[in-house]
Amino acid sequence: MPLHVTDAIEIQDWELTEQFVRASGPGGQNVNKVSSAVELRFEAERSPSLPGPVKTRLRRLAGRRWTKEGAVVIQASEERSQARNRAVARERLVELVRAAAVKPKRRVKTRVSANQKRKRVEAKKRRGEVKALRGGVDL
Repeated sequence: MPLHVTDAIEIQDWELTEQFVRASGPGGQNVNKVSSAVELRFEAERSPSLPGPVKTRLRRLAGRRWTKEGAVVIQASEERSQARNRAVARERLVELVRAAAVKPKRRVKTRVSANQKRKRVEAKKRRGEVKALRGGVDL
C-alpha cells in the first residue's frame, strides 16, 4: 500500500525498506527479546515520485538523517509494539516529505525609509548631547 503524501506525491512500497532492531529503554524482559525498534529507509535520491526541488529541500530538512547514498533513514523506538513503531516511522517520513513539498515564499527586500533614518540619527544626537552634559565639574 503506497504512502500518500500529497496529491502529486505518493511513495511506493518498493522505495521503502524496513529493518527491525532491538530498542533500548523501558520494556522489561521484552526489550531484550523483541526487535521492536524500526529503521525506515527511503531511497529519496532515486525516487521517481519526488520532483527535483522537493529532493533538494528534503536533503536540507533531513540533515543527519540523509545518507551519502541519498536515502533518508528514520528511526522509531518510542513504542513497545513493533507495529506501532512502524506506523510512527512512516508518519514521520510523510511529515518530512510534506514539509519539503511546501515551496518557501520568496523574501521581498524592503528599504528603510529616509524619514526613519533621519529620526534614528536625531535620537542618537539627542542621546549624545545628554551624555555630553554628564561631565566632571570644574572648581
